[in-house]
Order: sequence, then C-alpha cells, then structure tokens
Amino acid sequence: MSNDIKMKFDHVSMNYDRQRKQLIPCFNDFYGIAVSLIEPVCERPTVLDIGAGTGLFSSFLLGKIPEARLTLIDISEKMLQVAKDRFKNVSDVKYIAGDYTNYVSPRKYDMIISALSIHHLDDDQKLKLYKQCYLMLKPNGIFINADQVRGNTPYTDSIFKKHWKSGVENSGLSREEIASGYERIKLDKEATLPQQLSWLEEAGFSDVDCVYKYYHFAVMFGRKLV
Repeated sequence: MSNDIKMKFDHVSMNYDRQRKQLIPCFNDFYGIAVSLIEPVCERPTVLDIGAGTGLFSSFLLGKIPEARLTLIDISEKMLQVAKDRFKNVSDVKYIAGDYTNYVSPRKYDMIISALSIHHLDDDQKLKLYKQCYLMLKPNGIFINADQVRGNTPYTDSIFKKHWKSGVENSGLSREEIASGYERIKLDKEATLPQQLSWLEEAGFSDVDCVYKYYHFAVMFGRKLV
C-alpha cells in the first residue's frame, strides 16, 4: 500500500467520520446491513478490522457485541489515533500501524471485517489478501467487506460515478472538502463485484454473496467452514 494513501488519509483523519454520511449516500444501510451479518460464534469473539481507519466499522460492531476483542490495523497512524480516542474506555483493543497486505497474524480470528479500504489495492493484491484472511480465520469464522466496486461495464460504471458526484456536490460539504474527496478517489482501484465474489470463492470461502448493493457501494460476505 502506497505512501500516497497514508499521506492523504493522515491529512483527513480528524474530519473523516464527520464527512462519512455526506460521502456515502447509503451510509445507514451500508453499515447497518454489514453489522446485521455479524453473528457471534462465542461470548467474546476476536475481530480483526483491516484498513480500520478511525474504527468506525468496529464501533458499530461493538454496538452489537460489546464484549468483542478488537484488533485494528491501518497504514495511517493518525487515523488510528482517532480510533484510540474513540475506544479509550474500551478494554482489550489492539492497534497495529502498518500495511495490512503484509500482515500475517500469529493468532486466528472469529471475524475479519473491512470497510472502504480494499478497493485501494491492485487486483492481485485483493486476491492475495482474501487468501490471507481465509487463513487467519478460525473454522466457522466470517469475513465481511463493505467496499466500493466498479460497474460491470464502462457504461454502468459511469452512471455510478455520475450519481455519486451529483450527491457529493449537493451534500453540504465545503469546496475544499469536496476537492479532497475527489483527490482521494484518484487512489481507487475498484474491481467489479462478480470478480471480487469469484476471488473470495477462489480463496476458499463458502456462502459467498453480496448482501447489499447501492450503485458502487457493496457489502460482500464469506464464511470459512473448516
């Protein structure tokens, strides 16, 4: 993962959460449906949040499973600092500042989650990461990726992008914030939804599905049976 990604997310770290609902028009459904997929397999499940950023997805997970034991990994130390402030009263949270594409955990997790991060990876890195996630899960563990996807054709992709930009322009964000958002999308390396689902299956996941999609926002699911 590049230093350019680190720098841009360091820069926006303090305002990242405030801008989410304006940059994600389907915010409530996007995160709400992702969290609805989480079914605890034990009383205190272990959870790895990759590309955790400010810990937003993890905070929603804790709302459902307060006893979950979290590990957050992100390349941006400033984003993780926001997460540390968010979880200052939560016990048993670990933080790893680093490139999660190179992370091999010494422990296995009950759940691995990610939101709006994996689309920054090249296609071969996505597949490699999905394979890593499969290996890092315990039997019956689940993987949830709430992320951006590319349209299946250039035409549909252009519709997705046009719809998103129209919403952003009328979101109430300042011109500077909108410009910053447009700069960050230059880092995107989206893949189509069918391609991503096939990679999850190739990595070994069962019950692979897309459980929610709104233009280029999608929630993907997979389960490790053995």
